[in-house]
Amino acid sequence: MTELQKSPLDAAHRALDARMVEFGGWDMPIQYGGVLQEHRACREGAVVFDVSHLGTVRVTGDAAFEVLQQTFTNDLNRIAPGRAQYTHLLDPVDAHVVDDIIVWWVADNDFFVMPNASNTSRLTEALSGTGVVAQDITSSRVVLAVQGPNARKLLRMVGEDAATVGRFCVTSFMFSGVECVAAGTGYTGEDGVEIHAPVAVARNLWDAILEVGIQPAGLGARDTLRLEAGLPLHGHELGEGITPLQANLGWVVRFDKGSFRGSDALLAERDMGVARILRGIAIEGRQPARAGAQVFQSGLVVGEVTSGNFSVMLGHAIAIGFLKPSVEIGEEVSVDVRGNLLEGKVVALPFVAKH
Repeated sequence: MTELQKSPLDAAHRALDARMVEFGGWDMPIQYGGVLQEHRACREGAVVFDVSHLGTVRVTGDAAFEVLQQTFTNDLNRIAPGRAQYTHLLDPVDAHVVDDIIVWWVADNDFFVMPNASNTSRLTEALSGTGVVAQDITSSRVVLAVQGPNARKLLRMVGEDAATVGRFCVTSFMFSGVECVAAGTGYTGEDGVEIHAPVAVARNLWDAILEVGIQPAGLGARDTLRLEAGLPLHGHELGEGITPLQANLGWVVRFDKGSFRGSDALLAERDMGVARILRGIAIEGRQPARAGAQVFQSGLVVGEVTSGNFSVMLGHAIAIGFLKPSVEIGEEVSVDVRGNLLEGKVVALPFVAKH
């Protein structure tokens, strides 16, 4: 069995009695006190997540811009150095989403490309032989996500430049004499900042963030938060057999920029029309529908849940899943949860409005 990778903050998490679990090949904190409390703290105050399990591939070289343009779905011409962009890496044959990625454009010909935990090697393989330098720097840094309505106010006491970085903007700042990078990005539906810091200052930065009153939160709350915000999770709403168009993420694709990896297959699907589309389902009661639960309408199967849980902020169960395009927002459906049919309604995403 392959040994799990550990965050540079592993000892800090254990000192806080965090419950540790395997996630994407990493041993990471799922919760400290409790998922529901940490979830609410993010919606109402400020929390910090260790998301160092995410990969970082630093892409440099004169050809970096053009190679990334031809590799990913979004259009880097829509941003500039000092900005960040959400994008997809597609399979060249059937256009399924190999990974969803955040690109931090740090400086001219210098990009931090951040894939999901288990996909870093896939990304470096996709970039091999393209004329760029693609260096996996995951082990050299931590990534901390400070999220919530009070996140920036409290983070000012740690680093003014980090706290004031604009939404989907990128900036460098100094902490303890070491250069770090911050971006106005996140995965919770709340305002916040993600910080990319060298291992040398990781523990001091973590401690400083906690000292100003920002609460640690685990990946359990991060998952329930992203579900309320209607954000996809790779392996559930994105992955093998799932294209951006099916995932209702057509805005991530810029066909007008020219060809890119998987564009021909995706164009063919666009012209034909998708066979299914990602929707939200509000479910009566507290019992959650989990991934794989079938969705019915008028006694017929019309789809399948990909993620579901209890919504802390709404007080009832919610789910997202792939439904037939004929099932419209506002229509009634039922969800099979271990033989029980739970009543639900198809709703627009997000469930909880993003800030």
